[in-house]
Amino acid sequence: MDYYQTFANVIYWIDDNFWGYPFIFFVLFVGAYYFFGSKLFTISHLNHIFHWTFGQVISKEDSTEKQKAEGRVSPFEAACIAIGGCVGSGNIAGVASAIAVGGPGSVLWLEIWAFFGMMVKLVEISLSCYYRSKNEKGEYYGGTPFMVEKGLVRKRGHKAAGMTIAILFAFGFWFQFLGGSQAYSISEALNYSFGIDMFLVTVLYSIVLYYVIWHGTPRIAAMATRLVPFMCIAYLIGTIVLIFANVKEVPHAFYMIFHDAFTGTAAAGGFVGSGIRLAMTKGISRSMNSNEAGQGSSPLIHGSSNTIHPVREGLWGSFEVFTDTIIVCTCTALAVICTGEWTSGKTGATLTIVSFESVFGVGGKIFIGVMMALFGITTTAGWFTYYISVIQWIFRKHPVVRDRICLIFKFIFPIPNLIIVWSVSKGGFDANLFWAIVDITLLIPVFTNLLAMFLLRNDFWPLFRDYKARYMGIGEVDPNFYVFYEDDPEVFKVEEANREELRRIDEEYHKAKANG
Repeated sequence: MDYYQTFANVIYWIDDNFWGYPFIFFVLFVGAYYFFGSKLFTISHLNHIFHWTFGQVISKEDSTEKQKAEGRVSPFEAACIAIGGCVGSGNIAGVASAIAVGGPGSVLWLEIWAFFGMMVKLVEISLSCYYRSKNEKGEYYGGTPFMVEKGLVRKRGHKAAGMTIAILFAFGFWFQFLGGSQAYSISEALNYSFGIDMFLVTVLYSIVLYYVIWHGTPRIAAMATRLVPFMCIAYLIGTIVLIFANVKEVPHAFYMIFHDAFTGTAAAGGFVGSGIRLAMTKGISRSMNSNEAGQGSSPLIHGSSNTIHPVREGLWGSFEVFTDTIIVCTCTALAVICTGEWTSGKTGATLTIVSFESVFGVGGKIFIGVMMALFGITTTAGWFTYYISVIQWIFRKHPVVRDRICLIFKFIFPIPNLIIVWSVSKGGFDANLFWAIVDITLLIPVFTNLLAMFLLRNDFWPLFRDYKARYMGIGEVDPNFYVFYEDDPEVFKVEEANREELRRIDEEYHKAKANG
């Protein structure tokens, strides 16, 4: 029996059936609910979003948004980690892969989710900040498990349903740790660009990764604030030049994007053709994989930010999606389509590289190789902070075990990268099968996170109205409204009692350890 082929058939079947119309419609329903329910807030108030995100970065004023409190990260640092976590191989390899499999029409579905995703990410970050937790050391953490446990279990008493959603999200999210998508895409790009062995690239990449993550979030934040703005601007300049070199093809590219999204794409050259559902599936899944809206990943770092209001922090989520998908992914898509290389039969990072190579020659290969390396390291390091936050929740009642697991995780974090890349480069593992696995790993965290967001909708809308009243002059401010969950004195008393118990356990452990 061909075990590999059997395994591949199972993976393709799961990918094809679970990423079917029911799941796609559920995802689009939640996105549309918040997008239209907010009266298109992320479009109608885009100027407000930019003013309180990018505008604060370039402002000379020493605003609250620029300040950094002890034990937390600033909103800008959180955004750089989050943008670094989402602007990665998905923008270069993932978009190209979506076009190679789903055709140009997949780009429109990628963009549709991006517009919905701007609001979805605002919601998930806002709820996570509202329900954020503080451990016994005074460090803040937030994310889907925290907001579900507090919003559904403690506040509403839905213990069975709430804990089921939280646990499924936590372990489903952790399953993505086994994907190794960044390492594979980087090794693929550097192998094609420089002829370096893919497995050797991954070994070197893992060594760099160990250095970056060893001192945790502070070092990752410092790296992200330096690299993320530079790499985004450099990549955009390269793609814009490439698009202008093929400017005559731009109108036809847009025609294919809008036409093929609702008709499918006929076979051409090395492209085998695709239907509407395949275009929808690949477009939405790659959009989520890239901008992470709905995955519940970015809230895991934004929950530790020093912010004056949960929705103010949520604005950064909208900015992240806009930057990642509507700007960066769109440029990649136009570059690939305008050059005509999407019909070559190539996929992933290789497709993007040959597109750049068609205009820049060997310089295009080098450029994408360098960009992939930078994008990959910031993305993987950003995701390390996400996994640590999930560990914080899983072992929240066992501080000693939690700290030990976090230390062990630093050692094992790069290992799946080595296994995945070896399997593809040495073991005959198919690249398309690899991307199918990446799609599958999105299913559980996306479903549970979006379900939790919808179930907590009655917590978001009052929070949203309060923000507009306080900072936009829309509506009246309720002086008795609690901006954060723990602003309620009764809630704070209970949470502080829990923290005091954890401090006692931690102190007893260290005393016992000191006494031998």
